[in-house]
Amino acid sequence: MARAITVYDHIEQNNLKTWLLVLLFPISLTVLVWLACLLFVILCGNDVVDAGVSLLPQKWQYSMGGYLGAATGFAWDFLLPTFIMGVIWMTISYFFGGKMMMAFAEAKPMNKKENPDVYNLVENTAIMAGLPMPKVYIIDDDSLNAFATGMKPKDAAIALTSGIINHLEKTELQGVIAHEMAHIGNRDIRLNMLIITGLGIFESLGRSLLRSEARSSNNKKNSGGLILFIAIALLIFNFLIAPLIHMAISRKREFAADATGAKILHNPKALADALEKISVDSRVEVLDKQKNMAVACIASPFAKVSQLTSTHPPINERIRRLRNM
Repeated sequence: MARAITVYDHIEQNNLKTWLLVLLFPISLTVLVWLACLLFVILCGNDVVDAGVSLLPQKWQYSMGGYLGAATGFAWDFLLPTFIMGVIWMTISYFFGGKMMMAFAEAKPMNKKENPDVYNLVENTAIMAGLPMPKVYIIDDDSLNAFATGMKPKDAAIALTSGIINHLEKTELQGVIAHEMAHIGNRDIRLNMLIITGLGIFESLGRSLLRSEARSSNNKKNSGGLILFIAIALLIFNFLIAPLIHMAISRKREFAADATGAKILHNPKALADALEKISVDSRVEVLDKQKNMAVACIASPFAKVSQLTSTHPPINERIRRLRNM
């Protein structure tokens, strides 16, 4: 007889998928930049081969040459400082990412005296989940949405829109809170924060390189051309490849958080009813320019999202699964 899958199995599987996904980001970025450098070398021909190979560490120069060696040299020269910068920025996001996300959403700390019922709901749900009490924030928006932040449960915070507080019944709001507590317990927040800040790095770097290439008027064929190729590669990575990698498991994590949240409350109907109301109006206007924040929200905060590019499963499917539990 097969062993029943428990919540702890979901958490273990989710952590494994998280680290596999994290590994795919640098691997795919490296391959894409290397291909961009190879295309540049092929188009420029022998004029740039020696320059590219000279950028390799000396012990590699004897075994690598030609177009492949030159492409590797140019990629190495760009990626090494980029990864160092990325590690520094990821470290910053580890310690300050939660505050950055709350700032993006213009969320304000909740006043316990003004919102005792909501505060008590969060506190009771945290106890039921066996997690520390998170900080609670409010987003001044009449839409219905919520998200959580925090690299560790003890540093976690939950943000709720004023609309979701005002328009949901008490049990429905607790279902939403349980879903966010599930993300905290499953350690999903850590990956979300790294992706949000990481994609921001590469988008900014790609745009900066494009501006730099546009201002350059000398040596277009060599340095300027290489900058253009790498900038395009970074933007392709940021807007196409990285989101596709992330979405490959993002939807499954939403299903897992729904199931874990339902288990916390022993009431899947609460979240199902909440999602039906959330589906009517989940757009958060302040996040319109923060596309990477979508992954953190309980439902997409944007007005129209194609299912192909959505970070969430179809909300009707989520509701169906909850009602069948």
